Amino acid sequence: MSSASTLPVGRQSAFTRRIARLWTKVTSNDLIAVAAVITLVAWGALVMTDVGASPASLGSLDPSVRLGGPPLTVADAPLVVMLLVGGIPLVSGLLRDLLSGRFGSDLLAGISIVTSVLLGEYLAGVLVVLMLSGGEALEARAVSRAGDVLEALANRMPTVAHRRGDGRLVDVPLAEVCVGEVITILPHEICPVDGTVVAGHGSMDESYLTGEPYHMSKAPGSAVLSGAINGQAVLEVRCDRVGADSRYAKIMQVLSESQQTKPRLRRLADILGGLYTPLAVAIAAAAWWASGSPTRFLAVLVVATPCPLLIGIPVAIIGAVSLAAKRGIVIRDPAILERLDSCRIAIFDKTGTLTYGAPQVTEVLPAAGHDADEVLAAAAGLEAYSKHPLAGAVLEAAKVQGVAGCAVEEVAEKPGAGLTGQVACAGGSGTRQVRITSRKKLTEASPQEAASLPPTVGGLECVVLFDDRLAGVLRFRDTPRPDGKLFVQHLGPDHQLERVMLVSGDRESEVRWLAESVGIEEVHANIQPEGKLRLVEEATASAPTLFVGDGINDAPALAAATVGVAMGAASDVTSEASGAVIMDTTLERVDELLHIGRRFRSIALQTAVGGMAVSLIGMAIAAAGYLPPTAGALVQEAIDLVAVANALRVSWRAGQLTDYAK
Repeated sequence: MSSASTLPVGRQSAFTRRIARLWTKVTSNDLIAVAAVITLVAWGALVMTDVGASPASLGSLDPSVRLGGPPLTVADAPLVVMLLVGGIPLVSGLLRDLLSGRFGSDLLAGISIVTSVLLGEYLAGVLVVLMLSGGEALEARAVSRAGDVLEALANRMPTVAHRRGDGRLVDVPLAEVCVGEVITILPHEICPVDGTVVAGHGSMDESYLTGEPYHMSKAPGSAVLSGAINGQAVLEVRCDRVGADSRYAKIMQVLSESQQTKPRLRRLADILGGLYTPLAVAIAAAAWWASGSPTRFLAVLVVATPCPLLIGIPVAIIGAVSLAAKRGIVIRDPAILERLDSCRIAIFDKTGTLTYGAPQVTEVLPAAGHDADEVLAAAAGLEAYSKHPLAGAVLEAAKVQGVAGCAVEEVAEKPGAGLTGQVACAGGSGTRQVRITSRKKLTEASPQEAASLPPTVGGLECVVLFDDRLAGVLRFRDTPRPDGKLFVQHLGPDHQLERVMLVSGDRESEVRWLAESVGIEEVHANIQPEGKLRLVEEATASAPTLFVGDGINDAPALAAATVGVAMGAASDVTSEASGAVIMDTTLERVDELLHIGRRFRSIALQTAVGGMAVSLIGMAIAAAGYLPPTAGALVQEAIDLVAVANALRVSWRAGQLTDYAK
């Protein structure tokens, strides 16, 4: 019995589906690259034996017979087969690109493959096949990430809903849930529909969808969003929208549209190759015409093989990815390394990027006759027994300020009445009733007391009452990162960013308060995912953009930007949509990423331009007849070694990678 057959049916089917999904992503370039590696291993094994040097013939497939090259050996046989099986599809594809008016460094690689066959340099030809197919495979992986993002979005949503029937919960397919039907959301589950709470009291984390950093309280009559994460309470929700009409489905739709319309940016190797390739072919053709010998043409092309582009730049990319990983930055799309230093517009989401994404008590405003510690102590005593989303912030504030929570004799949290209890504080006179409520509820219940409240400001607040009289107000904000202002101020002078924008789904008062704190003038508030996408697309049309965000609602904008950077890996969707993920969610790491991009581009250009410059000198010598093909191949190998050694500098000890003082 096979090992696969011993797996449980559920696990076996999941394993089979996983293999099937991986297989659908395999491209012809993947197969050619793998075959080239196997071929090189086989060639190495044959060379180490006496058999490898023996003469061999492939009959009608033998290039030495048809082209008059050097005699074929047994070790050459797998190389020739690989050039036929893998080289012909690659060269055919490059010819199609050429006929369509597209060419770059890859075209010269294709010419080099043909040239290697004509020269009998089969090993060099297979190496070029490996470099060319491997580069194409990596590029295809980056392009296919759009499907990965949508797959992550789809996988995040539940496929079933809980419906009550015969006194118990029954799981039904989500597609069968109708508008108006009541479903049950269990603790910590993801809400599958847009709807309204009809029973239960709790909270939901909607920050990934709305940009609001707070867990929002839910009670009968509260609206809920598909994709929000339920808290610790069971909620009964009436379905208002399902399927394509839900908020979550709209985010998926916007993301899909952004991927379809995103323009393909030219790679650095394509740009340089577009200049180098025609020059190299022209020099080779001129050498042939001047000398009358096709050997000159072949010799020039051997020296001209663009290994500094095909090898040097990928090695520099690997070095930059390694350097970033050491700094807690995961590069998901290596193409962003070529684009980072060209970005001229920075767009920041508010929550979790320039702020910590968690509310904190910013002010305790006592009413006349009370002091701040007294109000905070009473509130902390009650909140210790509460599941309210802001309870943790109150307790943390009391801990930081060294205020001990009051003893609580009774506590109640009735719907619509807020949190109440009998509280006895040390040094106080007996117990008193303490109630924590909202400005709105106090205004409705006691307009006289509400008249004494301080003016409203951005953020959230709680009103504290002692024996039904105003005692104080607690204000909450999502705290800005302390280095936010210095970070934003240095983006223009040190990174040539011409515009800095703050975009958020949060309220305008809250967003403008943060913008003033960090020094950003261009502000866009109350922006939904499709609005963020539109802003990014408009900005990208004028200049390359850098977008930094952390929520599912940021996914379309992250995918559409020239460079998308996700702060933290809390959401698979956000990570998939971004080009880089900052694991240690600090602005210092964002700055380091910008410097890594600059370092990569500088060294990659040195490698590519320097290597091509030396190759041009070698091409001139070969064109003059002083460098035969075999010697030219050795010279090119030496150039390759120098180019690779220089490219490796990207990952060497880089020292300080930030340029702003915190």
